[in-house]
Amino acid sequence: MAVTNSDIARMFNETADLLEIKGENPFKVRAYRNAARIVQNIAKPLKDLIEEGYELTKIPGIGHDLSEYIKEIVKTGKFSKLERLKSEIPPQLIDMLAIEGLGPKRIRTLYERLHITSMEDLRRAATAGKIEKLPGFGPVLVKKILKGIKLAKKAGERFRLDVAENYARDLVSYLRKIPGILTIEVAGSFRRKKETVGDLDILVTAENWEKVSDHFVKYEGIKETVSKGPTRSSVILDSGLQIDLRSVPKESYGAALHYFTGSKSHNIEIRKLALQKGLKINEYGVFKDEQKIAGATESEVYKAVGLDYIEPELRENRGEIEAVQKGDLPSLVEPDEIRGDLHIHTRYSDGANTIEEMAQAAIDRGYEYIAITDHSKRMSIAGGLDEKAVLKQIEHIQKLNQRYKGFKILKGIEVDILEDGSLDLSDEVLKELDIVVAAIHSKFSLSREKQTYRLLKAMDNPYFIIVAHPTGRLIAQRQPYDIDMQRVIEFAKERGVILEINAQPQRLDLNDIYIKMAKDAGVKMAISTDAHDLFSLEYMRYGLYQARRGWCERVDIVNTKSLSELEKFIKDIKR
Repeated sequence: MAVTNSDIARMFNETADLLEIKGENPFKVRAYRNAARIVQNIAKPLKDLIEEGYELTKIPGIGHDLSEYIKEIVKTGKFSKLERLKSEIPPQLIDMLAIEGLGPKRIRTLYERLHITSMEDLRRAATAGKIEKLPGFGPVLVKKILKGIKLAKKAGERFRLDVAENYARDLVSYLRKIPGILTIEVAGSFRRKKETVGDLDILVTAENWEKVSDHFVKYEGIKETVSKGPTRSSVILDSGLQIDLRSVPKESYGAALHYFTGSKSHNIEIRKLALQKGLKINEYGVFKDEQKIAGATESEVYKAVGLDYIEPELRENRGEIEAVQKGDLPSLVEPDEIRGDLHIHTRYSDGANTIEEMAQAAIDRGYEYIAITDHSKRMSIAGGLDEKAVLKQIEHIQKLNQRYKGFKILKGIEVDILEDGSLDLSDEVLKELDIVVAAIHSKFSLSREKQTYRLLKAMDNPYFIIVAHPTGRLIAQRQPYDIDMQRVIEFAKERGVILEINAQPQRLDLNDIYIKMAKDAGVKMAISTDAHDLFSLEYMRYGLYQARRGWCERVDIVNTKSLSELEKFIKDIKR
């Protein structure tokens, strides 16, 4: 089987899932989750590092045991601990964790009481009325289960962006080793940074396509070679992800990159503009009659139809063509404009690292500030902060800030929004904090009216600064709760409240549509990682992708502000 970083991470996550279903120690489960995150964020293929004799323990977060586990997987294609767990518990039970309302304990009950070992078993038992008779279940949960089964089936058709990114990175690294490769680019929805990806289109220009194609179909992760032809080869990986590798002439590279990046509706509109000018555009170039007049670069393609270059994230036919024609195309926010992270967790609640470690990692990234926003008590199953603990953490942060020059740790909290719209901590404590991030973490099934009222009432608290993951969705796992986002956006504008763009790849909440709505309404947003360990800080890029797809510029994102600008901005909100 393939031995990519994504596969290693998947094995560690599967191990954590099965341990959780078995009811093992939560710290052991978390250790494997952390291991998966570490592996996902290592830029170079671990297989290559091992072959080069690199000592894996030099990588932050990889100790002796984890290093040995990785070596075992790379060498054998299997993880013995996972194989043992699979012999004890059917691995199909892992899929059920994606269903809202089915935690490890309930899955274990289903397995032991009804002998359910697959999604199909689960569907049959739910429709037959067997599940609702079990203690702790009931008809409401059964409805969620049936809806979750449908979502899980849809999820199998696409891959989350972060998962696809790991496969793309490994494949591009593999292909770059071929002598004679001139250019290589992953196109399609991946290049447009959509939150999920159906397949990967990779374009190459090379001196010898046959040599490239021969090397490509020998990639270790291939389950099936679909085709191998004179200009295109297609394979399906062990994971089920399809990869199409296309040979592109150098003189047509820009036209092909534009064509295969899409979106389809964007390309149709560009072709309409071309027809109006008596031109024809396809993947080979821009043509006037039979003469090719452009196509080597994407900029040439756009220039041929009278347009400036349009960034890939905007190519969804949502007004970008009209905007560029009017000179109103946004200057999208860039990675080097991010000055800090306003949603970070530590060991005070359920994070893996200390405040000091998170601060140093942020300093290493060139940040000016971070906000430590550990969970309030009712929010965290791992034990959040009560009011006494919050005050203790405030004192700790104040002492730490005396160490730093040009960097500051902001005192914060991620406080739970209760069912009635009140917050989990008193105003007396909240007023002592620099940042109050608030979120809904329970009662997702409230009616649209009640859920909206709940959030609006919370936002009316004078110390409320940021709405965290505003719709509560988990991609392909949990649908957004029913809420009137238009009203939320309008109220955020009225109150000066910031909406979060949560960069966790399984959340990416807000979605790009709501981000554009918020931007158009003049609502400020914060791109935050919701990091629970050092490696999650790397997720900032996914939030940036999402912000860019929502047309965000630097002015729209509050954590592009300097520390002094941010502190003044927050002070004005509190007024």
